[in-house]
Amino acid sequence: MDFLSDITPLFILLTIGGTFVGIIFGAIPGMTATMAVAVCLPLTYSLGLENGLALLLGLYVGGISGGLVPAILLGIPGTPSSITTTFDGYPMALRGEGEKALRIGIVSSLVGGIVSLVALYFFAPALADFAIAFSYVEKFLIILFALTVMAALSSDMLMGIFSGFLGIFVSLIGTYSIEKGGNGKLRMVPDGTEYWLDSGFSLLPVLIGLFGLAAILSEAEIGVPKGQSRDDVNISGARNFSFSVFKGQWLNLLRSSGIGTFVGILPGVGGSAASILAYSNAKTFSSHPETFGKGEPAGIMASESGNNGLTGGALVPLLSLGIPGDSTTALLIGAFTLQGIQVGPLFIGNNPDTWNAMILAMLLANVAMFVMMYYAIRYFALVVTIPKHILFPIILMMCVIGAYTINYGIMFDVWTLLIFGLFGWGATKIGLEIAPFIIGFILGPAAEIYFVKSLESFGDLTIFFTKSWIAVILWLLIAGSLIGSALMARKRGVDDAADRSL
Repeated sequence: MDFLSDITPLFILLTIGGTFVGIIFGAIPGMTATMAVAVCLPLTYSLGLENGLALLLGLYVGGISGGLVPAILLGIPGTPSSITTTFDGYPMALRGEGEKALRIGIVSSLVGGIVSLVALYFFAPALADFAIAFSYVEKFLIILFALTVMAALSSDMLMGIFSGFLGIFVSLIGTYSIEKGGNGKLRMVPDGTEYWLDSGFSLLPVLIGLFGLAAILSEAEIGVPKGQSRDDVNISGARNFSFSVFKGQWLNLLRSSGIGTFVGILPGVGGSAASILAYSNAKTFSSHPETFGKGEPAGIMASESGNNGLTGGALVPLLSLGIPGDSTTALLIGAFTLQGIQVGPLFIGNNPDTWNAMILAMLLANVAMFVMMYYAIRYFALVVTIPKHILFPIILMMCVIGAYTINYGIMFDVWTLLIFGLFGWGATKIGLEIAPFIIGFILGPAAEIYFVKSLESFGDLTIFFTKSWIAVILWLLIAGSLIGSALMARKRGVDDAADRSL
């Protein structure tokens, strides 16, 4: 119980404050939980590890939950993970049940968050204990499996694979360190840039650029969207909310939360896949599927419990294997990096106080989210009317200041922010997948070390197939993810062809 000594009023205040800010980010279309974490990441440097994580986890939970506000009131998902909330939430708002739909979503979000937190608490330590025995071979194959899963679940498998390996390629720019088994020489560094790229691109400016600046550029390109006027916000209490609406829906809530948690454990899949899978299952098992898409409360329950179920699940591979579950948890690696701590199988055992503090912060964030949104939802609904031409310059300024100060005032980090912001903005236009790219960028150096150490220890490439039964299973999983994605891509092609022929 020593960790309780670290639970200070500041810790609680940062968790609640982070949740509040996260809800605001999530409630404004185009501003996601990932963006909130990216913008606030530099602030954690001076807060210490536990307090910094409390802030970021509050932002994470609040950001995912806040997306339901515009999804229901405007029919515009505040975050990608709330896209299926629009299917039934917006029709309910149109018929005067906006407040009822919002409160259904808030309660469902709490259930999803708590279920995923329980899964995180019990599953992550067990997986970490199992992974401690992994050699370099198994660690390399796990990273390879994570990249193939992300690529397989991308909208285009080949582009997903390419994006992941492009991220690895970019991460290897700089000096090939002797400590990592290299020769101590520069590699892949253009002439004239040796001074700036000696250590490669710094992780945090890359993250802020990809998830902060790129999002601002994309939103600026769209212009002034719907929802900037209070007349667009349709919240009505004409038909009051009652908890009786959940009667007979607990199986739906628990199943959807479980789906969200499971999807979160898969590296890089993201909340949109969690909510879509949960929504599809709820519709499949419903006794009246024809009502889905027309203002069915069960659809909101499935979507919101599913996407909030992701929050705890995405932390499982991060804390037990060192592999981020989604783009937002990838940013959490930045917080650990700032504090000089490496996440992986040894993290929980070596940092029990930090682990317990994270669990408590997640619990506090979920409770704070529920209390704030349930009792003040009418005020949060007005957040969607805040003009973005006021918000975006402030956020841009925070991005630049954060990038400049994160390594004690290096101007090249600001250029890195700009380079990767433009790259992130342009990448989506040519079909590149940002999530596989950033996971590849983060895991690339570790994959290289494990690959080189494996060859140094065992001699040749056959060791990756013969080292252990775990390696064989991992290869089967890698093959299964690629074959499965190929079959899904083929089915999508057939469906698209059928749609075009109609």
